[in-house]
Order: sequence, then structure tokens, then C-alpha cells
Amino acid sequence: MAFKIFRFNCCGLDVHKTWIFACIGLTDANGRTEYKEKRFSSFSRGLRDLAAWLASYNCTDVCMESAGKYWIPVFNVLEKTCNVILAHPKYTKPQKGNKTDRKDAKWICDLFMCDMIKPSFIPPAEIRHLRDLVRYRFKLTNMLTGEKNRAQNCLTVSNLKLDDVFSDVFGKSSRSITEYILSHPGETFDVTPFVDRRCKTPIEEIQAAVDGAVSPEQAIKLRQCLDHIDELEMHKKEMEREILRVSDPYSDALELIRTIPGFDKNPFTAIQVLSEIGGDMSVFPTDQHLVSWAGCCPRNDQSNFKIKSTRISRAGSYLKPVLVQVANALIKSKKHPEITERYRRIKSHRGHKKAIIAICRMLLTAIWHILTDLKPYTAEGYLAPRPVKTEKILTTSQALNLLKLRGYVIKDDLPVTAS
Repeated sequence: MAFKIFRFNCCGLDVHKTWIFACIGLTDANGRTEYKEKRFSSFSRGLRDLAAWLASYNCTDVCMESAGKYWIPVFNVLEKTCNVILAHPKYTKPQKGNKTDRKDAKWICDLFMCDMIKPSFIPPAEIRHLRDLVRYRFKLTNMLTGEKNRAQNCLTVSNLKLDDVFSDVFGKSSRSITEYILSHPGETFDVTPFVDRRCKTPIEEIQAAVDGAVSPEQAIKLRQCLDHIDELEMHKKEMEREILRVSDPYSDALELIRTIPGFDKNPFTAIQVLSEIGGDMSVFPTDQHLVSWAGCCPRNDQSNFKIKSTRISRAGSYLKPVLVQVANALIKSKKHPEITERYRRIKSHRGHKKAIIAICRMLLTAIWHILTDLKPYTAEGYLAPRPVKTEKILTTSQALNLLKLRGYVIKDDLPVTAS
């Protein structure tokens, strides 16, 4: 079986940690393909040799699968002179058996030659640098949360009920009390000098909450946790300063994103969204492509007219949590009825989780339109009245189900009444 060839000079790469296997497919006018294969080192010198080898055959179309982080140095070197396509491994998976690295490179070349590989979205280098910093800040936030939980466990084991009397266990008043307990173990003291005057909890309750005993082992663990928290907060502040510096060229796009509800409070929320999707929306033909790429729409999984699953995909592991957090905050606000009304309408028959994902899709659609049209967000389109159908046609089964839901009992044969 012959496939139509779309690229007559292209290359497939099988990328590994130490070696890179390359295969160039050269197709003549008669449809005969000649393959050129070679192995290169993944060191910088080997990547430069790979670029020179591709240039010697005038090959500018290159395809490789995303293998961990090993594809990134190759992409950074080749994108200067070639059109590099990154493919998900599920699109380049070869058949089992008789499999080698050279055959994998040839298989990728054949698929790429016949245009059977779906390319992945790779933003420009500047956006990739910003994305790397923003994702590291996200990791620091997760580490900070985990360390605070471990410190809270030490206080709970020691029967120090600071979380019952303070809204923030790591705030100014609570932290000063904790530091004094660690500096003076086993000593009874008055908490009045450590409590801020704005604290609404009575001093008697706070005094009763610190009536605990910290063991030497828990004290050492708590001290390490508090020091680690301070260090993580310092690293996070330094990272935020660098993120603001790198994101400064995209100030216009960020200002447009901040006009959307929920993105105007924290400046890093808009930066996190921009670092994931970029500022150029031409890579997504429609807003539906962006929503699908972010994993905020039901999947297509059906066979023989039977829908197997409508779950959302696992895509957008860094973008989706931000959108869900913004959506959960917006549904509690009364300032944006276009969002709260849509949430309540969908939640009534679909549930909370699906309604939240619908709001996330609504936000992503707004982001695509404002970055495409370069116009600020407006709620006029959502609040416009829509015509309601006065007539509705139901099938027999739908009508029977509707009557059953309303409490009617359907019987085939009615009893005959005596006249």
C-alpha cells in the first residue's frame, strides 16, 4: 500500500540521553525514496555536527518525538536553521518487535514524509524562558505549602492549638509565639506582648492554646521547617522579580488579560496564563482549538454510535489549575452575573465539577478573543437576550420519561370502569 508523499526532503530524529539517531528521506520525481542515516552525540558539538549534516543535504524539515527533557537542547539548536516539528510519542509509536533506534528514526521519517504526524504547540524562545520561570515558581509554592503542613503537624503533635486562635499560623503574632517557645522550651510565659492589637481572639483563649509541651525532637524538626519556609519564601520573591523582568515586553497582552474577571487581583495570574499559551493566537485557528489544547472540553471517544467517555483530558497540567482557581472565586462574586448565571444553570443538571470546567472554557474563549482582536473584555455578548423556542418536539420515549419524572405512572392497559 503506497501513501502520498508530502515532503520530499525531511528528517526523522530518535532522541536519547547520549545519542541521536537521524534519518533523512530523499524522494525523487519518480517517487523513489533514498535514506541517509547517521548517529550523533547529544553533546553540543554533536548537535552542531547534526545541523551541518542536515544543511549538507538541504534538509530543513525535521521531526522528533518529545522524550523527557532531552529534546529541548536539540530543538534549541535546530530551530535556528530548520523547521522543527515536535510530536507526541503516541503519534510516532512503532509496531512491537523488530525495533531498533535506527528503525525508529526511519519510522518517524516515513510518518513525517507522509504528513501523518500531528505537531505539538511549541511557543517562541522568549515565552519558553518565561514559562520555565513561572513553572518553577509554581513548584516553589507547592514546596512551601508542604513545608507549612509539616510545621503544622509539629504544632498539632505538641498540642499547641495556634490554628484555633489565629487565622494564619505563620503570621506575625503566631510566628513570634512559636519562636519564643522554641527559644525557651518548657517555660510558661505571657502571650500578651506577642499578640498584635488587631487580633480579635481574646488573650485568654490564646493563652490556653499555647499550653502544650514540645519535645526536643519535635522542636528540632519545627526549627528546620521554619528555616526552610523562610528560605523558600526568599527564593520565591527572587523568582517573582525575575518573572516580572522577563514578562515586561508583554505588558500590552497582560493588560488585556487583566481586563477579564478574576485576573486583575494578582499580577502573576495573567503572567502564568500568558507563559502557557503565548501572546500569538494565530497558532490556534479558533477558540475551540485553544480550549481543546488546554484540556477543558470533553474528549471524543465513541464507537458504533456509543459514547465510551466524555472525560476531559490530562492536558494543561499547569494552566488548568489556575483557571479552576479563578473560576471557583468568580462563582462566589456578584459583580459578574454572566459567569454566575452560567454556573448555576449548568450545575443544576450537570454538577459542580462540570460547571467549573465550563467556566474555565468560558475564560479561555474570552482570552483567545481579546488577544486576537486586541480589545478588552466585555460582558455584552454573554448578557445579550437569546430567543427562546416556544415549541419543542419530543420523541415518544422522551415524552414518557418526562411524565415519569413529574410523578405520573404510565400503564399500558387502563382498567375498564363499570357504567
